[in-house]
Formats: sequence, C-alpha cells, structure tokens
Amino acid sequence: MTILSTPTATGTRSALGRIRLWFGADALVTGANALAYLVAAGPITDLLGGDAGTVRTIGAALVGYTLLVALYTRSRLAPGPGWAIVAANAVWVVASLEVALTGALGLDGPGRVWAVAQALVVADLAVLQARALRAR
Repeated sequence: MTILSTPTATGTRSALGRIRLWFGADALVTGANALAYLVAAGPITDLLGGDAGTVRTIGAALVGYTLLVALYTRSRLAPGPGWAIVAANAVWVVASLEVALTGALGLDGPGRVWAVAQALVVADLAVLQARALRAR
C-alpha cells in the first residue's frame, strides 16, 4: 500500500533547511578555494602546475560566485536562482574534467588529480542541491 502525502509546514521547513545546508556548504567550500587561490597562488602552482596569474583570476571569479551563492542561501530561496547555481556547478564539473583530460592550463599530474577531485566534490554538491530543490 502506498500512502500519498502533501508537504506539511514541517516538511517544507525541512526542505528549506536542506537547501540552505547544501548551498551554504557550496559557498563555504568555494570561498575556501577562492581564498587559497588568491593568497597562495604561487605555492599552488608550484604543487599543481599552471600559471599563478590564472590561479588568481580563477580565485577572483570564485569570490564572486561565493558571494552569489551565499546571498542565495540568505534569500527566500526561490527555485530559479537555485537551479541556475546547480547548472553553474554542472558547467564547472565539465570544465574541470576537460582541464584534467586535456592538460589545459598547464597542470601537472597532481594538478590534473586536483581538477578531478574538485569536479567530484562539485558534482556531489550539485546533486544534493538538486535533490533539495526538488523536495521543496
């Protein structure tokens, strides 16, 4: 027997809590990466390859993205912007895998591994964000 139910106020609050959780986690992780890329571009390129200027540019772009995601997390959580963030995360995943596979940006072996690891984390966040948005 299947019991169908409609969302309750508690269920809606729970879904909103999950949305805030996963988008907030995205802002924290992205912000940490952005800060590292801006502050430690030299040591990062020594470890991963690539160009310090490119790493700083990516860090600056990630600061902007972090602010947008953080603002969304503090907003009324309209679904449209949430889905746009999920889509942007999917683009990041594809781009990261392309960089890892093609060697674009001059990454060394460890840099390619880092690009794949980032892709996996961002893909997981995007899936969790999408699930939370659908549950709303």
